[in-house]
Amino acid sequence: MNDRRRFDLIVFDWDGTLFDSTALIVQCIQAACREVGAPEPSAERAAYVIGLGLHDAMRHAAPGLAPERYPELGRRYRQHYFARQHELLLFDGTLEMLAALKLRQHFLAVATGKSRVGLDEALRHASLHEMFDATRTADETASKPDPRMLLELMTEIGADPARTLMVGDTTHDLQLAANAGTASVAVAYGAHEPEGLAAQAPLAVLHSTRELHRWLLEHG
Repeated sequence: MNDRRRFDLIVFDWDGTLFDSTALIVQCIQAACREVGAPEPSAERAAYVIGLGLHDAMRHAAPGLAPERYPELGRRYRQHYFARQHELLLFDGTLEMLAALKLRQHFLAVATGKSRVGLDEALRHASLHEMFDATRTADETASKPDPRMLLELMTEIGADPARTLMVGDTTHDLQLAANAGTASVAVAYGAHEPEGLAAQAPLAVLHSTRELHRWLLEHG
């Protein structure tokens, strides 16, 4: 055990936390809604669903759509997203932050509302497959904020909740942490507004990857 380390396991959300994808996800949700004839959600409403599993996200983005049409809405969203995901990049400083945490011998994991195919493609695109010790996606376990995703990661790594930290940009991430009995840190450069994040009582609300890097090295 590293005495300088408060957390053995640090779990990151993907979209809006490590990957600068919030704007593209919003645009793809809006385009998919237009194509199926559903009212186009506002950017705020579309951003709110980021982090949820695909079915839950589509249901919240287009609440008036007939239930049997949600699979079509999800397919159209994925088509738009996969056609443009090559445009996306990690937030500046992400690679340096993750490398510093690995050097200090933290276990690193990802808990995301993406599908397994989507996360694997994103990790391949960012050349990060070797960086993470474990990952979970919404199509292979329960969607956030159900605690199962985080509980499974802790079990796989062998980490105690008291020594696990969840890092995310949405209230879904922070509620996931609370439901799993872990601490959390919020980043305010992703999908949800700082006020809503702060209301969930994370250890900190940080406004850049640089701030997150510094906080994790000082307090993680």
